[in-house]
Amino acid sequence: MEILILAVVIALVAVGAISGLVVSSRKKKQLPPTAPPSTPTITAPPAEPQVGEDAAPTVDEPRRTIEEVALPEAEAADSPAAVDAPVVVAPEAPVLDVPEPTAGRLVRLRARLARSQNSLGKGLLTLLSREHLDEDTWEEIEETLLIADVGVAPTQELVDRLRERVKVLGTRTPADLRTLLKEELLNLLGTDFDRAVKTESGLDTPAVVMVVGVNGTGKTTTTGKLARVLVADGRSVVLGAADTFRAAAADQLQTWGERVGARTVRGPEGGDPASIAYDAVKEGIAEGADVVLIDTAGRLHTKTGLMDELGKVKRVVEKHGPLDEILLVLDATTGQNGLTQARVFAEVVDITGIVLTKLDGTAKGGIVVAVQRELGVPVKLVGLGEGPDDLAPFEPEAFVDALIGD
Repeated sequence: MEILILAVVIALVAVGAISGLVVSSRKKKQLPPTAPPSTPTITAPPAEPQVGEDAAPTVDEPRRTIEEVALPEAEAADSPAAVDAPVVVAPEAPVLDVPEPTAGRLVRLRARLARSQNSLGKGLLTLLSREHLDEDTWEEIEETLLIADVGVAPTQELVDRLRERVKVLGTRTPADLRTLLKEELLNLLGTDFDRAVKTESGLDTPAVVMVVGVNGTGKTTTTGKLARVLVADGRSVVLGAADTFRAAAADQLQTWGERVGARTVRGPEGGDPASIAYDAVKEGIAEGADVVLIDTAGRLHTKTGLMDELGKVKRVVEKHGPLDEILLVLDATTGQNGLTQARVFAEVVDITGIVLTKLDGTAKGGIVVAVQRELGVPVKLVGLGEGPDDLAPFEPEAFVDALIGD
C-alpha cells in the first residue's frame, strides 16, 4: 500500500514539473528580447565630416557603398549635404565715401555763410545810411567792427577811409553805400594773397602739409576734411597721425582716412611725434602718393614742450625734403585769444596759411582780417559746419558778399 501511495506522489510531481516547463516556455516566448548589457561598448568616435563630404551613416541609416558616396559633381551640388555645408565668403571691401566736389561745396557754403555772417554787414550799412553821420555814429561803426573781431588797427584804418569816401560821395544811395563798403572790405582783406593750398611738390616726392594748432580748434577734423577735399580732386593721400598725446586722436584721423581710402600711419599712444611724421612721409614716398598730411600735437600753446616738439617734427620731416605747407588751425569764435595762439605758433614754425574753423553761426567774421594782419599770411580755408564736406577755400569776394548781403 505504501508503495502505491509513493508511486502516485512521484507521478504527480512529475506531471507538475512537466506543466511548469511548458508554462515557462510559453512565458519566455511572450517576453521581449533581452536588453543589452549595462556596460556600453566603447568605440572610436566617427570622424567629423569635412566641408563637401557626406556624414557617416547613422544607426537607422544603411551604410552606403563607395559608389553611392562618390556622387558626380552635379548631383553633389544638389544634395542636402552640399546645401548645408558652410561656405567661406571673403569680407566685402569697405564702401568708400564719395566726397563732394569743390565747386558744389562752395555753392552750398556761400549760402550758409550769407545766412550766418551778414549781421555785420547789415549793421554797417544801417549806420552808414543815416542822414547825418555825426561822431556818435562813427563811434558806433567802430564798435561794430571791434565786436566782429576786426582788430583795433584795421578798424581805425577802415573807418578813416569810409569817412573820407562818404564825404567825397555826398549823397548816398543804398546801392552806393553797398558798393563803397564792399570795396573797402575787400581792400582790407587783401585780394593779392596766394590762397591756394600747396599740394604739389616740385620734386619727385609727395607734397607735405603739416597741420598745427591748439586742441579744441578742430585741428584733427580739419586734417580729415582736407583729405576729403584732395581725394575729391583726384589726389592720393597718406595721413600721418603725429598727435600722440590726445586720447583717440589717431583713431579719429584713421576713421577719416578709411572713409575716403587714405592710408593712416600711426604709432603707440604717447609715442614720438617726429618719428611718426617721418614714417608717414617715408610711406608716402614708397606708395607714390600725391600728398602727405601730418596732424600734430595740440596741447596748450603756452607749454614750451609742445613748441619744442613741433620744431623737432619740422626738422625731421625736412630730412625727406622741404615742407610745402604749414597750416595753422584757429577757432573763429576765440577772437583775440586766437591771435595770441597764432603769435606763439608763428615763432616756432613758419606758418604759410590759416584755416578758420567754426565760422558759421557767428558775427565774428572780422577775425579773418585781424589774423591776416597779425601773421602776414592769408586765410586759405574756412570751416562752416560739422558736416564732412564743410571745408572750402576762402574766397574774399564771396566772403564780403555774404557779409554785406543782397
